[in-house]
Amino acid sequence: MRIVFMGTPEFALPSLDMLVNEGYEVAAVVTQPDKPAKRGKKITPPPVKEYAISKGLRVLQPEKIKTLEFLKTLEEIKPDLLITAAYGKILSKEILELPPLGCINVHASLLPKYRGAAPIHWCIINGEKITGITTMYTNEGLDTGDILLKAEVTITDDMTAGELHDKLSVLGAEVLKETLQKLKKNELERIPQDDGEATYAPIITKDIGKIDWSKSSCEIYNLIRGTNPWPGAFTHYKGAVMKVWKSEIVDEEPCGGLKPGTILRVSKEGIVVCCGKGKINIKEVQFASCRRMCVADYICGNKIDEGEILE
Repeated sequence: MRIVFMGTPEFALPSLDMLVNEGYEVAAVVTQPDKPAKRGKKITPPPVKEYAISKGLRVLQPEKIKTLEFLKTLEEIKPDLLITAAYGKILSKEILELPPLGCINVHASLLPKYRGAAPIHWCIINGEKITGITTMYTNEGLDTGDILLKAEVTITDDMTAGELHDKLSVLGAEVLKETLQKLKKNELERIPQDDGEATYAPIITKDIGKIDWSKSSCEIYNLIRGTNPWPGAFTHYKGAVMKVWKSEIVDEEPCGGLKPGTILRVSKEGIVVCCGKGKINIKEVQFASCRRMCVADYICGNKIDEGEILE
């Protein structure tokens, strides 16, 4: 079985590693072009490219995939199957119809819930307790293809998007392995998705992390978890951007008419803030040009005033 694997970020690594370790013929790895890193702007290869090179695999990095040139390259490779895992681009009908066995995608949600680019972030932001991995046949829609296999994961109350990402990336490889085993035995059952049950997970942008203090303490707590480690939840203290990395819910009772965002108490235990409903205790912060630090360390050399309003 000749496979072309298409993936880009760290999420895809366990799946590609599984293919290599299980002895599948990975004829080529398609990943996105090298891009500038976040801070230093140094051109950096995707994690999948680095791994593929370390294993001596052929790497393709087309700027555009909906071209005759790329289609011709795939035709020359003659893959039996395409596998995608967080590749980051939608495949054309011509590409999907090329391999005899089709295209299987590893998606980080229990489809049809959370179709789209950022299911891991949104399921935590929305307070979900269960998520998982779905393998599916890819079609021309946005994660609308027939479901093959699913596996669930429990989202604990303190789990961050980063922690869930790592858990799901490993689970994704396990579910893909089982999917391919069933494919070889002709035991895969295709289950059409119920579009009426679909929800969506649009791409996450930096502004998603802005804390709206009029929301409940539970909603804000989930936002902080769901945007950790990227893009990070943030607010403004006296005009300065303050990122909030860790928090805990104090209660969900009304704040007695105080304006949401009001700092009620500052101590080594944290910064207690009034929300639209309830209170939240900020445990870890980061200001511009500073490292992340717990509130106890930050207030040793910096002052946070009670009564100030975070905006």
